[in-house]
Amino acid sequence: MAKKASNPTQSLKIPQFIIISSKICAFISTKLATKYAAKLFTTPIKHKVPKRELDMDHKSIQKTIYVPAIDKSVVTYEYGKSQRKILIVHGWSGRGTQLFKIAEELLQNGYSTISFDAPAHGKSQGKTTIMSDFIESILEIEKHYGPFEFAIGHSLGGMSVLNAIKDGLKVKKAIIIGSGDIVQDILDDFISKLRLKPEMSRLLCNYFENKYQTKMDNYSAYRAAAKVKIPVLVIHDNHDPEVAVKAGIHIHEHLENGTLLLTDNLGHRKILGNQNVIKKIIDFIKST
Repeated sequence: MAKKASNPTQSLKIPQFIIISSKICAFISTKLATKYAAKLFTTPIKHKVPKRELDMDHKSIQKTIYVPAIDKSVVTYEYGKSQRKILIVHGWSGRGTQLFKIAEELLQNGYSTISFDAPAHGKSQGKTTIMSDFIESILEIEKHYGPFEFAIGHSLGGMSVLNAIKDGLKVKKAIIIGSGDIVQDILDDFISKLRLKPEMSRLLCNYFENKYQTKMDNYSAYRAAAKVKIPVLVIHDNHDPEVAVKAGIHIHEHLENGTLLLTDNLGHRKILGNQNVIKKIIDFIKST
């Protein structure tokens, strides 16, 4: 069985020294530049846990779960003690406590949440990861903590939730926030941020497809969405600078039972703490 791949990373600002290094590699050899870009694309940034997330971090029951399908381990966060469980999945370079405001509101409404640090993120070990690691982690976590009533995913986590549902995750409803969509678009954006020639995006795609023996587009969110039958709330900001709003709109168009909520001036991360957005999530979860 071919190893799964794909890793839509965030469109974060790339440091100048990395841009210069990429250009030097490209000058020497396109093959070298492709390998260097692939390494960057699969290496998340581990940020220190912000003070605002420490309460959830301290109050959660944390365990390390082994994921046999990828031969990696992830750190899980069990927040609250209700039997009504909701799975929360962070995005690229995120953490299991990043959606703490949403988790706190869910606790107030009688739910508990299960989240995790994806491989190479937060407290989980490793330096590199791909999107299929997120998906396999979700499916393994369901075996340990499920069943879940609902699933919430941010950015790459949103793409992963849709793909996990397609691959067998059982939930009543899902919420995706600022989700990426078409993998090739994400590769194009990444290469653009490195200030490399557009043709490098095609070479990078070919590199991953040859390495993992799978089509990158298989992991595009709209493809998974087309196979998801449960109600899905798609939330995206019109002014998201990292994942264009067209991603959320396109995903929604492919859902059989989708609801689209577009916000203004909340960007890619501020949206996670907005009270109006959180209220919409709670209302969506509670609606029949």
